Amino acid sequence: MPFDRSRPFNDLPPLPPQADIESRPVLRAAIAAARMLAELKQAGELVPNQAVLTNTIPLLEAQVSSEIENIVTTSDKLFRLASNEKLASDPATKEALRYRTALNHGFKALRKRPLSTNTAVAIFRTIRNVDVDIRETPGTFIGNSRTKKILYTPPEGPDRIRTMLANWERFINEATEIDPLIRLAVMHYQFEAIHPFTDGNGRTGRVLNILFLIQQGLLEIPVLYLSRYFLRNRPRYYRLLWGVTEERAWEPWILFMLEAVEKTAQWTTKKVRAIRHLLEETTAFVRARQPKVYSRELVEMTFVQPYCRIGNLTDAGIAKRQTASVYLKALVDIGVLEEEKVGREKLFLHPKFLRLLTADDNRFEPYT
Repeated sequence: MPFDRSRPFNDLPPLPPQADIESRPVLRAAIAAARMLAELKQAGELVPNQAVLTNTIPLLEAQVSSEIENIVTTSDKLFRLASNEKLASDPATKEALRYRTALNHGFKALRKRPLSTNTAVAIFRTIRNVDVDIRETPGTFIGNSRTKKILYTPPEGPDRIRTMLANWERFINEATEIDPLIRLAVMHYQFEAIHPFTDGNGRTGRVLNILFLIQQGLLEIPVLYLSRYFLRNRPRYYRLLWGVTEERAWEPWILFMLEAVEKTAQWTTKKVRAIRHLLEETTAFVRARQPKVYSRELVEMTFVQPYCRIGNLTDAGIAKRQTASVYLKALVDIGVLEEEKVGREKLFLHPKFLRLLTADDNRFEPYT
């Protein structure tokens, strides 16, 4: 019987797939992707303060992953809100920021237990800010809600969905004979096909991707900007997903995912190296121009996120409030930071750092 998009895919095949998912082209691509992940891992380890990476690149991932689901905000809004979550902001920015929160919570949870259905539920609840579980009511479909054109109808029934998720969980943690990057591609497809929640499945699945790479030791911290590749190749991404569903075309999908990991790891590695270069340049400039306020900790605090507050310095034990204000204003005087007033709050923007984070290239103008 041909695949019917309008009927629940209750006979979604269990994992592992009954197909050759480790063909020669796939294995070659997996080796190339693993090599680039190793370079990214090494580049990240050379940044002395890991918060410089974990507070910034995951926010870029959050913004783009949300945009794939048409939840649109800007990196600038996200970084501003991340500096102080009490600042007024729009719902889309708040929801995108919760993506980073979910990623960080999942990263910490990995220290205690491996990925599981419970991990997925916790991620979904954090992103959507709702206390719900696996969907139970029928009628969920992927398609155009206005025209009711159906592209895909996921499995129905909470017991069936939980059985499928249990199989998915075993595959993640027990199918160790399969290359981990190939497992990543398979687990991502299967999670999206099960579609266990009413919405937020795409974002939840993309958080799980990063956490799986960390669980497998391919990354140390959650800094792979993978959603950037998905957004820039969105039609292809969905076309290959449907190809697995309708034709069991596993190889093109797996090759796409491996290419995404390789190219994204390469791009992120260059970005991490550029951040480190800018940090070194800024350190030398501040030491030369403001030796009385200079400290390595002060400069690094302006890289923990592009918007810095006086409270960030006091919380880090760098200085008391009045002295911290003097330090930041000294960096404004030499052009490293720009001061902004948002309500009662003073924010200090590091424009070169913000531009470097959000630009496709890795150039920055020297300090003068």
